[in-house]
Amino acid sequence: MTEKTRNIGIMAHIDAGKTTTTERILYYTGKSHRMGEVDDGAATMDWMVQEQNRGITITSAATTTYWKDHRINIIDTPGHVDFTAEVERSLRVLDGAVAIFCAVGGVEPQSETVWRQANTYDVPRIAYVNKMDRIGADFFAVVREIRDKLKANAVPVALPVGRENTFAGTIDLISMKELHWAASDSGRTVTEYPIRAEMQQIAEEHREKLLDAVSSWSDEITELILGDAPVPEDLIHQVLREQTLARTIVPVFVGASLKNIGVQSVLDGVVRYLPTPEELPPILGNHPKKGTPQEVHRTEDGQTVAMVFKIQADREAGSLCFVRVYQGFLKSGVAVFNHNQGKRERVNRIFRMHANRTEQVDRLVSGEIGVVVGFKLAQTGDTIGSEGFPVVLERMHFPEPVISVAIEPRTMSERERLKEVLQLLTREDPTFLWKEDSDTGELIISGMGELHLDVLVTRIIDDYNVHAKVGNPQVTYRETVLSTAEHREIFHKVLAGKENHAELVLRVTPRKRGEGNHYENLLATEKLPEQFAQAVRRGVTGAFASGISWGYPTIDIGVELIDATWSELTATEFAYEACGAMAFDNTCRAAGAALLEPVMKVTVLVPNEFMGEVINGITSRGGVVHAVESRPGVEQIIAEAPLKKMFGYSTSLRSATQGRGNYAMEFSHFAQDTGR
Repeated sequence: MTEKTRNIGIMAHIDAGKTTTTERILYYTGKSHRMGEVDDGAATMDWMVQEQNRGITITSAATTTYWKDHRINIIDTPGHVDFTAEVERSLRVLDGAVAIFCAVGGVEPQSETVWRQANTYDVPRIAYVNKMDRIGADFFAVVREIRDKLKANAVPVALPVGRENTFAGTIDLISMKELHWAASDSGRTVTEYPIRAEMQQIAEEHREKLLDAVSSWSDEITELILGDAPVPEDLIHQVLREQTLARTIVPVFVGASLKNIGVQSVLDGVVRYLPTPEELPPILGNHPKKGTPQEVHRTEDGQTVAMVFKIQADREAGSLCFVRVYQGFLKSGVAVFNHNQGKRERVNRIFRMHANRTEQVDRLVSGEIGVVVGFKLAQTGDTIGSEGFPVVLERMHFPEPVISVAIEPRTMSERERLKEVLQLLTREDPTFLWKEDSDTGELIISGMGELHLDVLVTRIIDDYNVHAKVGNPQVTYRETVLSTAEHREIFHKVLAGKENHAELVLRVTPRKRGEGNHYENLLATEKLPEQFAQAVRRGVTGAFASGISWGYPTIDIGVELIDATWSELTATEFAYEACGAMAFDNTCRAAGAALLEPVMKVTVLVPNEFMGEVINGITSRGGVVHAVESRPGVEQIIAEAPLKKMFGYSTSLRSATQGRGNYAMEFSHFAQDTGR
């Protein structure tokens, strides 16, 4: 069955038309009997109240549908940079993706971000240039941008017939036919015509370019071209499929989803060019204890291996765990082993998701995506499966939160309820963190941006009925060390008449920005037994989060345990764990601490006449402008600026551009803070 399965994601910049395209797909494949519109707040996939109110996608909604005898599992991912975790975890479990580009905006900032994320997970892609009916639409300019900015070998397999208000259909460069979608039945009927005379030359020119692109990967096509023989359509499709899977070619489609033009061609492209689960190479995991590599083969007859890639709280069912099965199968009513938590969990029920509706099934097999009800301990990124086949798949990597606000309940009686809700939201969203300030007792929540926190606070108040108020946004800083230092730490304490003694030497070293913290034990077990070495590791890694001088989490520090002494009479795990934490703090202070602030990549789109004022506004906030690019009707300014100076920027940009400017901001890197 899975040879006819496709697990795909739909990814793009905000407002490129992802959700509208998905709505059309559901309509044409019969899953939805009417087309929901984002502008009306009636999109099927945007089922959260906030998504409908704001007109954006926040959670990645999963749905199953069918096209030409193939099952397609679709995940509609958010386009806003604040919800990058949703994109990341979706790409982790997908086999292929449709990248949508706006025919006017082209390759926008978030397009680049999601493209990089897809490169990380080796996801084969097809591209779809949408919104050809908009003023300023330019198909060929977008194809050039895909090649230049994304370094992708974009090969058009379709051309637009007309543009802007004259956009009427497409030309299929493989069948060399003109395709038109009937307005009378919302584009359900697709009619083929011979290519009109005025388009014949450009169609033949681009057909030649297409054949040139595929012939470099096929001797058979090269020979046919040299012999002036016709190239069979099936052969072109076959080579395009092979090279899409190898990620050497990105087939490019064109259309206007809102006008119901071109969507069925994209569906055909999904089935023709994107991989089945079995076509991808085995996944590499590691043995949870030994750390040795383990291959996971994508077959139904192997031992079960699946990954929890998303958790969603449901008031009636509890935790809904979205899972992707890589090997074997999951069956309802059966216990499985969570290799990350080291515990057994029970699969009570299994569902297939259709946006916000569900269909109960008995089992999920290799290559399928579904929802399991019954897991109590599972976290995002956990590997579940058979106890007899211990393997942990590589966990997903999420960016660190960079913005925080204090949140407090209206009444003390609601405080515990608020903590419960924050715990639930943390399980759902790995980029959302909360802590209780030990000095002030305040509850601090942290996220990826102002919109991210605004959405979460609205959910706390509206969805969970917890009355709370929030403070002003604060920057989440980091700490690191400036130099290498060594320090000997001695811990001695008498508790309940028993001596607890530990002695060790740590060395800390600054690492390159972005490399993260790393701890290494350089001692043999005879020098320090494993149980005490593990206690030191717990103490040091636990201290990473508590800071050095200012109480912010530490980053990019290398820590080595280079010496230790112990005695059978006084050595305890408690002593070595406490000694490890104290040694880390004192060694870092000896090395000199530095405060790091988050620097954001800011991309602003403004009409030409406001460009000078906008650049002045960015530089006055401590920003540095790196590039200015001309787009149809607007200028794109690319800059970097410290996050602490960018609060409230949307208001000042609206004011400076009479409401005509917009911007996107995402975390770039941490840099030493010179202003404190």
